[in-house]
Amino acid sequence: MTQDAPVRTGQLILVPAIVSLAVTLLRLVGELQGWSPVFFSRAAGGGGAIVGISWLVLVFGAWFGWKLAKAGAGPAGVGRGLGLTLLALVILPVLGVVASRLKLDPLGRGTLVIYVVGSVAALAVGLQAWPALGRTLLAYAFAARIPVALLMLAAIYGNWGTHYDVAPPNLPAMGPLLKWFYIGFLPQFTIWIAFTVVVGSLFGIVAGAIARRGRTAA
Repeated sequence: MTQDAPVRTGQLILVPAIVSLAVTLLRLVGELQGWSPVFFSRAAGGGGAIVGISWLVLVFGAWFGWKLAKAGAGPAGVGRGLGLTLLALVILPVLGVVASRLKLDPLGRGTLVIYVVGSVAALAVGLQAWPALGRTLLAYAFAARIPVALLMLAAIYGNWGTHYDVAPPNLPAMGPLLKWFYIGFLPQFTIWIAFTVVVGSLFGIVAGAIARRGRTAA
């Protein structure tokens, strides 16, 4: 499908990036103030708290897909796009099972390599599902995750007692910068980037297919 009008990535992700930053700051305030853990969990990893930017991937992924399809920049094929996205979704879980079967140290180099390689592989496959959407989600992922990573660095050095600086129980004692590398830099710029692109693509492709059907009918 030919593109009717240019869709600028920066303009498309601007509002979602601002919303994500606002949610990040709201969560920080909620955790520092000791608000309900259901909404503002301070447990390591976040504990699936309701207030968090991971849920926004579903909404913004669908919105990006809708906007791109309406602009005539839809995927080459919905079936192909969904197939590649589903393939990307299973890469990390499968590699996680492999690491478990090999009885690798969760924080050892072998496990780190598996997760980094798995994230890169999932990202590479996910970007091919619908390249225009993938590039948009990739830009949004960095716009959303860079502030989180920097916030985690400050929280770790300040020992704020939030999920941004609380380490998992099995993390050995280490300096703040190395701790940030393990629980901040590494997951934010590998797993969460891949998650944003792949999961966002799943919802974006569905929304794009609906938008394209309405556009064709019109």
